[in-house]
Amino acid sequence: MSTRAVLEVIALGVEDAVAAQAGGADRLELVTDMAADGLTPSVATFTGIRAAVDIDLRVMLRLTDGFGAGGPQGVDRLVRAARDLRGAGADQFVLGFLDAGGGPDLVAVERIVAELDGCPWTFHRAIDRAADRDALRKQLTDLPGLDAYLTAGSAAGVDDGLPTLLAEARRGQEPGYGPTVMAGGGLRLDHVPTLRSAGITAFHIGGAARPAGWTGPVSPGSVTRWRRTLDGTDAS
Repeated sequence: MSTRAVLEVIALGVEDAVAAQAGGADRLELVTDMAADGLTPSVATFTGIRAAVDIDLRVMLRLTDGFGAGGPQGVDRLVRAARDLRGAGADQFVLGFLDAGGGPDLVAVERIVAELDGCPWTFHRAIDRAADRDALRKQLTDLPGLDAYLTAGSAAGVDDGLPTLLAEARRGQEPGYGPTVMAGGGLRLDHVPTLRSAGITAFHIGGAARPAGWTGPVSPGSVTRWRRTLDGTDAS
């Protein structure tokens, strides 16, 4: 476990961001509206958080619930959102869209990625709803900036998807498997030792950082507990 694991925490606003950084987060995923599983935040939210913390920020590009891009008009809106956020200084992103057959929506993804100018980005948990995970990875493999997949290994969460996460972590040298496996979605502290032993080095938490649930803020203490567990220094 010599490689320090990346801990990414969902932040909805400045209070969350400051708490997550204080607790030891390496990176934030910025979203709004968790009732829709996380949509694109406003430029004002991004700039407020950017001014408040100095860790990496990945901004969600997703305007509606579900994993569709919303057709040509939806893609146009996503491109405009990406352009506005880039103009405000955003330089890391999160996105992922599927077509009606459960494959990657290459038209949408390629148009949006072209707007990012090579910025690093994560393909999010749309992969867990894909008809063929392996095919999706291979279809996306040459897109500039793609450096991580946020995945539970299953739409049902890490409990169900653990074997898939472990198998994909072992395939890192194969075409399509270069991007980091970032475990997230129903992730618990007791999953960490198995995932770390398999070589997984990136972890994503949302509700696990909020003892009061989504109606409450990120707790620095909760984030610290995750940081210590990932680092192997939690004595409890």
